[in-house]
Parts: sequence; C-alpha cells; structure tokens
Amino acid sequence: MTEKFKPSLASVRCIRSLSRQDLAAVIELELQSYSHPWTKGIFLDCFRPDYRLWALDQGGELIGYAVVAYLFDEAHLLNLCVGPQYRRSGAGVLLLRHLITVATHESMHRVILEVRQSNRSAIELYIREGFEQIGERPGYYPAAIGRENASVLSLTLDG
Repeated sequence: MTEKFKPSLASVRCIRSLSRQDLAAVIELELQSYSHPWTKGIFLDCFRPDYRLWALDQGGELIGYAVVAYLFDEAHLLNLCVGPQYRRSGAGVLLLRHLITVATHESMHRVILEVRQSNRSAIELYIREGFEQIGERPGYYPAAIGRENASVLSLTLDG
C-alpha cells in the first residue's frame, strides 16, 4: 500500500503581504540578485496605500517579493525578485500571477514594467505570461560601465 504524498512544511509556498519585519530578508535577497540593489530607504518608501508589496514565503523563509505601484488604473511592477536558489522553480511565475490577479480584482486595466534588456530569462517569463513589449527606455538602468536600456512591457488585464 502506498502512502499519499504529504508536502513538508518546507515545500509549502504562500504569498502574503510584505511587512517591515521582512526588510532584512528582502535586503539580503536584493544584494544577492542585483548589481545595483535598492536600499532599505527605497523599500521603506514603498509602504504606502497606493503600493502593493508581496512576500513569497516557503516554510517560514522569504524566498521572493514583488513591489507594485498603483496609479489610476495601472499597476506598475517596480521590483520582482526571487532568491537565486529558487529561480526556475515556478516561484517567479507564482508571484507574477498573484499580483496580476490582485490588480485585476482591484480594477487595474494593465500591468506595466521595465526590465533590463540583458535579463533574457525575465523577459522570456513576462512574454510567456502574456506581456508585450511596447517600448524602450534608453539608459534607464545603471550598469557596470555606463547605463543599460530597459524594455517596457505591458499586459492588458481583463476586468
């Protein structure tokens, strides 16, 4: 007789609101993930009524987060990060789909974002999830030498 699969607590992922108590873990993921990470001050500025901050938690460990600003009927995805060891595990898709679902329920008409043109895996993720490139922002991101262009992507939401 086979035993039914029971996921361990460590494998259970949940999405919850990001809190100020998460900032140390957020900064750690930020430092592991980006050449030009956001500062604690930038994150603190995001705790506002017109922002949505999401934490992806796995067994009590913060493994990813998303920061979204709402302006009129548009959700602007400012930062989506998954810890290096959890990339390509579906964690980013889970966060992205969650923020899209919430934005739809909150009557947003589209999600817009900028992404480094060198970040091919992120661009591929967004395209697979239905985003389309609508423009480019020259010199948008700081780079090791000079500046890097951003692709601007958009997803129209069914409301």
